[in-house]
Amino acid sequence: MSARDRLIVGLDVPTIAEAERVVRTLGDTALFYKIGYQLVFAGGLEFARDLARDGKKVFLDMKLLDIDNTVAKGVENIVKMGMSMLTLHAYPKAMAAAVAAAKGSDLCLLGVTVLTSMDAKDVIDAGYEYDPHTLVLRRAEQARVAGMGGVVCSAEEARAVRKIVGADMAIVTPGIRPAGAEPGDQKRVMTPADALKAGSSHLVVARPIVKAADPLAAAKAILAEMDGALAA
Repeated sequence: MSARDRLIVGLDVPTIAEAERVVRTLGDTALFYKIGYQLVFAGGLEFARDLARDGKKVFLDMKLLDIDNTVAKGVENIVKMGMSMLTLHAYPKAMAAAVAAAKGSDLCLLGVTVLTSMDAKDVIDAGYEYDPHTLVLRRAEQARVAGMGGVVCSAEEARAVRKIVGADMAIVTPGIRPAGAEPGDQKRVMTPADALKAGSSHLVVARPIVKAADPLAAAKAILAEMDGALAA
């Protein structure tokens, strides 16, 4: 895959109008977009369909988690939307239901391991007995066993996760920040080049692009850094 195939621009914006502006500004430079809760609840599902019809790849970041039947029925409809990637929390039963529902489609199911906004204290406060690194690796193994297409984790864990999931599964990493950029609410971050070298297959970049004074220039700079890492 080229850098353009690996860069997922996070459309973390409040309105469809702003999302459309970002897509127009980036033009052919960006191929892949992430749509999450903020935009979904502003009409983002229809916008996601439009992007897919226009030839863009869409990562629908819904982090599904529910009873098996509800997860399966949701995945069946998302398959019909033409999405490229979908997230669900990496709970074994939910993953198994999703894999069965998506069988035969091109939808890449991603198990969310531990959110990149969480550190060790956050994980303990949430009631887990594991530290973030251990929990990520446990959930990555469960995702592999379930037959998922990949996992979402921070780039800090990508190297260890790659050893568990093998060469074929996707490792999608948010919390990507170019050198010198503010981390914002992310606690486990890494630069684009370092993330690729660590084993990430896809990088989700939102604020450093969509909130940049010149989003197109920001995207091109990140792609250039990624190209350099891939060529090394």
